[in-house]
Amino acid sequence: MGSFKEYDQYDGLGLAELVKKKEISAAEICEEAIARIERVNPTLNAVITPMYDLARQAVRKTLPDGPFRGVPFLLKDLLGDFAGVPQTMGSKALKNYVPTQDSELVRRYKKAGLVILGKTNTPEFGLKGITEPELHGPTRNPWNTDHTPGGSSGGSAAAVAGGMVPLASANDGAGSIRIPAACCGLFGLKVTRGRTPNGPIHGRTWQGAVVEHVISRSVRDSAAILDATHGPDVGAPYIIPPPRRPYLDEIQQNPGPLRIAFNTQSPIDTAVHPECIQAVEHTVGLLEDLGHEVEEAHPDVNGHALAKGLIILYSGEVAAVIDELDPLLGRKAKQSDVESITWTLGLLGRTYSAGHIVKAKREWELAARIMGRFHEAYDIYLTPTLAYPPVKIGELDPKPIELVLLKIINSLGLGRLLLASGAIDKLAVESLSKTPFTQLANFTGQPAMSMPLYWTSDELPCGVHFMGRYGDEATLLRLAAQLEKAQPWVEKRPAVFA
Repeated sequence: MGSFKEYDQYDGLGLAELVKKKEISAAEICEEAIARIERVNPTLNAVITPMYDLARQAVRKTLPDGPFRGVPFLLKDLLGDFAGVPQTMGSKALKNYVPTQDSELVRRYKKAGLVILGKTNTPEFGLKGITEPELHGPTRNPWNTDHTPGGSSGGSAAAVAGGMVPLASANDGAGSIRIPAACCGLFGLKVTRGRTPNGPIHGRTWQGAVVEHVISRSVRDSAAILDATHGPDVGAPYIIPPPRRPYLDEIQQNPGPLRIAFNTQSPIDTAVHPECIQAVEHTVGLLEDLGHEVEEAHPDVNGHALAKGLIILYSGEVAAVIDELDPLLGRKAKQSDVESITWTLGLLGRTYSAGHIVKAKREWELAARIMGRFHEAYDIYLTPTLAYPPVKIGELDPKPIELVLLKIINSLGLGRLLLASGAIDKLAVESLSKTPFTQLANFTGQPAMSMPLYWTSDELPCGVHFMGRYGDEATLLRLAAQLEKAQPWVEKRPAVFA
């Protein structure tokens, strides 16, 4: 068949259907995907570890007869362990780390028939809402390469938006699926805590805040891969009720009239860009046209307490990660092994007490109770995904004076002084000022999604965010399919896509 020029016209299920009908082979699709990556990736820096030989070996064998048989796929270079392939997690400390076994989710991706072509870029340890690690350099947004694709699944989002693959793996501990989906004009579903497996090594990743799924162009791809991957694995810390029927069947159902609350005010009282507000207002009109009841309301959660708790979580997790580097490095980890802000967070993690951690977790539990009561009145909670459109590459870098201060703090081990100064409260607000809406779902464990229903005046995507009841991906996906049909986005593509 030669070069498959129509490759980017299909979502994952569409490509799988072509393979099933023998209109094209998995090998031909694989070669076209590799050619796309080779052509587009030098501009975007989304794929940092090619796996072309392994992909070619896979398509030469008999692929599993799953729903995505023969479909090209990329793995985020964080948690997606693939035996024998380096996994850096965006950190120079791990540039030589090679997992010896597949993660459970990677096993399920393979069983679904996906052909894995490489690993995608991520900030160091997935700690930021941008993707600019010192190790691999910044990933760029296909809609405007001066801007970020978001993070921490920015490499996956840029690859999908750039036409390299129709869907790619992602994980989300504070918005890392939904933020890049919003930045890149894609569909991003954060699933319920416990819906997909984190094994065989990890359990309550980031105290249960992290879940894994994908970023995709179409809603149906997200639903179908969730059908193929959901459910606990051996030793899973959370066992939640399974879906009543396949998610791919759910998206064929009309959601019926839903009661939807919307809010455009930041939960930490920071500014929200007018176009992000306009994105929600546009969506409200669309929802009303579809027969839903929409009104302005918001849950009475303590956004500032939750933001501070997130910093405590981050720093505690970073301290643990740095400690775990020792056996991999064969020596004690040192400041030069990681980025400056990462080392500072590790210092903080060793400074906070067990009481701080418990108090932060209690705020999560309180927020979950508040949201449970909120959802007795409302089916869905609608906000902007981001408080600002995608920022420029380097815009959120520490200023030179801040870098000097970080180096002093790190060199002298001044974690306690930093904590006593009150600077952490300010850091908690500043670090979330561009992305204050997504973390709530991670604290409470609820499913949430970002949808590409609005573009700014300068043609940057501006996502809108929907939260559903705990365990109720079905309602979100039914609504997503309805909105996708009412306002299709798949034909709206950045110039780099071609």
